[in-house]
Amino acid sequence: MSTEPDDFEADARRVMPESTFGRSARMLSLPLGAAARAGVGLGRRLLGAPAAEVDAALRDAAAEQLFQVLGELKGGAMKFGQALSLFEAMLPEDIAAPFRERLRKLQDGAPPMPSSRAQAVLRSELGTDWRRMFSEVDLRPAAAASIGQVHKARLADGRQVAIKVQYPGADVALASDLRQIQRLAAAVSPLTGGLDVVALTRELAARVTEEVDYTREGAAQQQVSEALVGHPRFIVPAVHVATRRVLVSDWVDGEKLTSLIGQPDEVRNRSALDYVTFLFAGPSLSGILHGDPHPGNFLVTPDGRLGVVDFGLVSRLPNGLPSAMGELIRHAVDRDADSMLAGLEEEGFVKGDLEARELLDYLSPFVEPARVEEFAFNREWARGQFARVHGDARSDGVATSLNIPPEYGLIYRVWMGGIAVLSQLDVRAHFAQVLREYLPGFAEPETG
Repeated sequence: MSTEPDDFEADARRVMPESTFGRSARMLSLPLGAAARAGVGLGRRLLGAPAAEVDAALRDAAAEQLFQVLGELKGGAMKFGQALSLFEAMLPEDIAAPFRERLRKLQDGAPPMPSSRAQAVLRSELGTDWRRMFSEVDLRPAAAASIGQVHKARLADGRQVAIKVQYPGADVALASDLRQIQRLAAAVSPLTGGLDVVALTRELAARVTEEVDYTREGAAQQQVSEALVGHPRFIVPAVHVATRRVLVSDWVDGEKLTSLIGQPDEVRNRSALDYVTFLFAGPSLSGILHGDPHPGNFLVTPDGRLGVVDFGLVSRLPNGLPSAMGELIRHAVDRDADSMLAGLEEEGFVKGDLEARELLDYLSPFVEPARVEEFAFNREWARGQFARVHGDARSDGVATSLNIPPEYGLIYRVWMGGIAVLSQLDVRAHFAQVLREYLPGFAEPETG
């Protein structure tokens, strides 16, 4: 049995454009649209419209166009948009405000592809008799994301499952989009509040081949699922079938993490603490670091646990997070500038001449949440850190002498992304306690 809306096939725009030329042309519409809006804005100012009113209208129009283009293209374009939405809390309010709701939608969904194409992928991956695996399939997607969409179904034995189906051409689209965004960096940057577009897309592109192979994702997800069976705080759905473009796993009911916004403090704080704990505890509990901390991958279940999905981007850390990382943060917390500089140099974080005290002053705000038992994460604090770092990078300061070694790249993304999400949620969290429990090398050495 399957359920499908009568008009679901009608919207041809829901098909992922596979032509590189066509996708590039759509993304070129972003800077071209900005130029056109600038001309309209100038005309309105000449006619006497207040400058603040014109600027606000232009920003709102830019946000609407960005969401529409990135959401409909999916692929690397939408992946880029999701990364922007992750760091929304760090952007200046005049830029973040009109983008906030639209970019948040990119965390949770986008226009889906027609069911005929989804069924074609299922036939190709599971065989022509794929329907026999299921007693029921809902052909209207429950969620649509950057490279695939999810359908709710039941196995023949009655268990409720999620069928994740990859968009045809997703691998080609991902690589093409990210290259194009890098070429358009100068034009796109004004829309992103100064985020380093080239660095962001380069980091996303480095993981493209991993994210489009659902067999890899399924293996990682199953490893974590088995490690966390019966865990009182976390639930990861077990995997039933994994092919290159189809992943079938247990269905997890729950509300997206962003649903906590506006909830009572105790509710937000509890689930946010579970969220950040999972990010740091994953390697020690299962040997896997979940590498995509955006809120769309985390659900608050009816029984209050944290459901975790989408293991397309992971790092295998069988020995847990590197102890050197914990030691470096401990040196910064203790204000031991010389030991911190020596450790950073040994791990490959320093690429220029730096004074130990100058470096400590620069990094101290980053480790501020680890210095106190309970820290208040909010947009004001996050924006202050972004403005400080962005200003230093432009002024040829400490930031230009620092480097993120490849082995720390995904860890750094998880750290920064997790803090950005905590700031979006406006929570108070016992961050230091999480580090003491799950970050090797951070806890103070026991004295005999």
